[in-house]
Amino acid sequence: MHETLSVNALACKLVGKLLKKQAFFGVHASKTSAGATVIDAGVNVPGGFQAGKILTELCMGGAGKAQLGFKAYGEVTLPSITVSTDHPAIAALGSQFAGWRIKEPDESIAIGSGPARALALKPKAVFEEIGYKDASDKAVLTLESNSLPSDALVEKVTKACNITPENLTAVVAPTASIAGLTQVTGRIVEVGIHKLRTLGLSPKLIKYACGYAPIPPQGKDFEVAMARTNDAILYGGTVYCTVEYDDEAALQKIVEQAPSKMSKDYGKPFLQIFREADKDFYKIDHNLFAPAVLMINNAKTGKVFKAGEVNPKVLSESLGF
Repeated sequence: MHETLSVNALACKLVGKLLKKQAFFGVHASKTSAGATVIDAGVNVPGGFQAGKILTELCMGGAGKAQLGFKAYGEVTLPSITVSTDHPAIAALGSQFAGWRIKEPDESIAIGSGPARALALKPKAVFEEIGYKDASDKAVLTLESNSLPSDALVEKVTKACNITPENLTAVVAPTASIAGLTQVTGRIVEVGIHKLRTLGLSPKLIKYACGYAPIPPQGKDFEVAMARTNDAILYGGTVYCTVEYDDEAALQKIVEQAPSKMSKDYGKPFLQIFREADKDFYKIDHNLFAPAVLMINNAKTGKVFKAGEVNPKVLSESLGF
């Protein structure tokens, strides 16, 4: 187990930044009846790019950095997020991965991510695989949601994390908010690592990782926002990982299989794919959920393997140009 790094302790420092300058970041903090802190970053407040940058780093449990900039994708230049981490398995899978499905009293499902997962060990198999769990008396949960969490959800989370309510902070941003669009495309490295993992590359072998993807333009429609964030990664996202790997032929095969273009569903905007699948994610080819471009540097030999390509045509169509 990784003893030294506490994703919740690191994330609490970032929470402090948001709490100190709420007006500047366009966020609003409130307390639940049980005493938990809820930070709204886009439900009833504007949020923004800076809140989205911090939210991305919160999702990574403070074990990665996010930067905002501008990048060209073919003829189109777009605001983009670049993330990097020297603790890829912990930052991406041990914290950022949206792997905690929490049922609300109205039967809706809240998708939890961020460092609180490393206390509740949700899902357990992921933490066993990467050999990590956090020990902290404070927890930070991030929620991609159009509404603030209920008291029942807060109670479920504090019980699962084995902490008192006043030691929980939940940060919430809808997908269609600027902060939400920023943090979802900020999952670019996590998507790459997850894909490599499904192809047989152990996340523990990835030493360093970075990646970038465009931040989609804002609109009111949740479904469109969700589809655009997927397209930003599938058609515009690039991931670069450094590994130490013995079997270079096997590594090359993994990289060749990794990009989104290897999917039979590739080549159409995600909204169209989603609607053709009757809005059922499980009917979509899981190979699609991958970056457009993947590069892996094998530190043992100095070689770099690259597969995939950015697809400006589908990207532009999806993003409303």
